[in-house]
Amino acid sequence: MTSPYNPPPSPPRLYVEAVTMTKATPLALLPLALFLALFVGSGLWYQSQGVEMAFYQISAPVAILPAIALALLLARGSLNRRIETFIHGVGDHTIVTMALIYLLAGGFASVAKAIGGVDATVNFGLSVIPAELVLPGLFLITAFVATAMGTSMGTVAAIAPIAVGVADATDLPLLLTVGTVVGGAMFGDNLSIISDTTIAATRTQGVEMRDKFRMNVRIAMPAAVLTLAWLYFQSIGQGATTAIAAPGDYELLRLLPYVAVLVLAVAGVNVLLVLFTGILLAGAIGLGLQPEYSLASLSRDIYAGYSSMQEILLLSLLIGGLGAMMKTQGGLAWLANAIDHISRSGGRRERNARSGELGISAAVALTNVCTANNTVAILLSGSLAKDIAARYRVDPRRSASLLDIFSCAVQGLLPYGAQVLLASSLARVSPLALVSNIQYCWLLGAAALISIVIGAPRFADLTARRSVTDLS
Repeated sequence: MTSPYNPPPSPPRLYVEAVTMTKATPLALLPLALFLALFVGSGLWYQSQGVEMAFYQISAPVAILPAIALALLLARGSLNRRIETFIHGVGDHTIVTMALIYLLAGGFASVAKAIGGVDATVNFGLSVIPAELVLPGLFLITAFVATAMGTSMGTVAAIAPIAVGVADATDLPLLLTVGTVVGGAMFGDNLSIISDTTIAATRTQGVEMRDKFRMNVRIAMPAAVLTLAWLYFQSIGQGATTAIAAPGDYELLRLLPYVAVLVLAVAGVNVLLVLFTGILLAGAIGLGLQPEYSLASLSRDIYAGYSSMQEILLLSLLIGGLGAMMKTQGGLAWLANAIDHISRSGGRRERNARSGELGISAAVALTNVCTANNTVAILLSGSLAKDIAARYRVDPRRSASLLDIFSCAVQGLLPYGAQVLLASSLARVSPLALVSNIQYCWLLGAAALISIVIGAPRFADLTARRSVTDLS
């Protein structure tokens, strides 16, 4: 019986044999170290020069090219054999599927925004928020928009200016109001089925988006509820009594594509079909409600969505190839052994899921600190996380959930991360000062750590239960 948690089809036999026969060695990680040195080093240098968005001046798909060249030099065998290994990694089932999802996700987000979906969502939300629920309402609006759009950056860009106006109208602290927007954006980035972080986490771990979503909700929802309660008391304490008027008219029909995509995804429909349906539905609404919107406009919007995913798509392909080479050279095996050794230190001899979960969480969090990009962090640590999950019998759904949660929590708290830099520039506040006011990300990280300490359902238990069900 085929299980939804089985890994994707294995690459050719020659490639598998190369993986299993290579001795674990840290030298195979030098290409990854070079990539991080170039990517992070350039960011630090531009930051010292006072350049805005310093860590995003050198694109990751370019910074990774020297690392790929180094990996080819370090690999053994003929040059054709090394290149073949790299190409197998680029063409891996997981990587190709991820690329297709990225394209459709970008097309859907672009079309839905073009037909006024974002504006309709924001205007509808602001029109019904009572004065005493200003901050919780702003968080909910931002969270829904980010979940629907699948991009925290686009959400911050759309709603942060509104948050500045809300702060002026209600006398709420500006840092608190803008921090609420960043927190809501990271909530949606973490849970959205069209977010690049969700796509990367589920594809690298070989799980369904629906299952990862359900696992994530158990952690994200308690953190969100605590955030809403805290924001409510802050609204009351700050004397937010000025009502907020909707900035414009809206039509609820324009929200339908977002709602449809969320419902279909949670229902378990294939994600490629979900996104394709979303594009068709959004396009049909645009053609029906906007006389000037034509098939040519729809085509341009879809292609614009494709283009918006160009960088992450290219990086995914290149990281797939680099990861395959590091794996065949024993780099990932060495990392897994190192984590295994650390987990057994201090008298602990047994392998348990809790140790594996901590290793996965630490790996993606530290990678995110280095790269200042949560999707890149997941792509870089995805293979390692899958290996750790297999060694420690961590449920793959749990592994995907932890990858996404810790990458988003860390990303939302980095003063040099894109989301915080964008929000602080729009509000003209210090990124360092803003970080302490992004309560949701702090609570999300804390909730995830508590879930690890308390313990989650173990993969072995779930497998046993599933087997019993099948037999009955």
